Amino acid sequence: MHRPAQRDQRDQRDQHDHSDQGERGERRPGRRGSRVSRFLVCAAAVPAVLVAAGCSSGSSGSGSGGDAKAQAQESSARPSQSASANAVRPAAYATLPQPCSVLSQKTLGDLVPKGVKSGKAGSTDDAKTRSSCSWNSLQNNGVKGSQFRWLNVSLLRFESDATRGDGNKQAQQYYDQQVQDAKAVDGAKNTKAVPVSGAGDAATAVTYDLKKKEGDFKQQTVVARVENVVVTVDYNGAGLAGDKTPDVDDLTKAAEKAAKEAVSAVSAANNDGAAGGSPSQGASKSASPSKSASASSSASASPAKGGSASASASQKS
Repeated sequence: MHRPAQRDQRDQRDQHDHSDQGERGERRPGRRGSRVSRFLVCAAAVPAVLVAAGCSSGSSGSGSGGDAKAQAQESSARPSQSASANAVRPAAYATLPQPCSVLSQKTLGDLVPKGVKSGKAGSTDDAKTRSSCSWNSLQNNGVKGSQFRWLNVSLLRFESDATRGDGNKQAQQYYDQQVQDAKAVDGAKNTKAVPVSGAGDAATAVTYDLKKKEGDFKQQTVVARVENVVVTVDYNGAGLAGDKTPDVDDLTKAAEKAAKEAVSAVSAANNDGAAGGSPSQGASKSASPSKSASASSSASASPAKGGSASASASQKS
């Protein structure tokens, strides 16, 4: 009796369990359906997001393309701007005067009284770039001795160059070097350097004493720059064979006068109306200058300061 009752109870439980499973089974399709619906909604939303992203990406791409084009135009404009900024101005002076004609007969008569016609041009491979001329004078005063004078004028022109730079700047550098060289001559005594006015853009007179076996020489070197040209005047004098030593002030004034005339001659050779006064304002902007001069090769245009006295002394014989 108990076993059938127990089976009945088990059967009831089994039916109840199947009923529950049936109910759960009937409820599951509903849940799966809701999940499918949510998946479809999400799937539909994805293309919209992609479309929006695509539009955004397209607009951004067009913007960057525009920026790239603007940058390309800007970069293409830079070379011309850079080239104009790096361009050097043309040299003011394109030629040099004949070196033996830069001084007047009167000035030569004062500086080399017995050598007015003794002018001798120095050798050069380009007369428009570098040139020089020298004169010497020996005035015999009989038993009192003799007065010796030696004069040299050298001209050096610098051309504007993309590598070396502005011609005026190169000339200024060479001018500074010439002044320093004149102040550092071996054996020189009582060396003095003073500025000179009215001789181009810049000018300096360097004076010193140099003792030689022939006598005591008074040396004057006047270096002047006018635009892109450097003028160097070397002038010395000595009393030989017992004659008195010339006055240094007289010699310096004569050398400065020669330098001013040479500067004026350079300006005049380039059709510059402001020959002596302010050359920078009246300098003609000459066309097609000749080949450029380098400072290293230009040194040969100017005689060695230490050799001036020895060269001059040899002229007396």
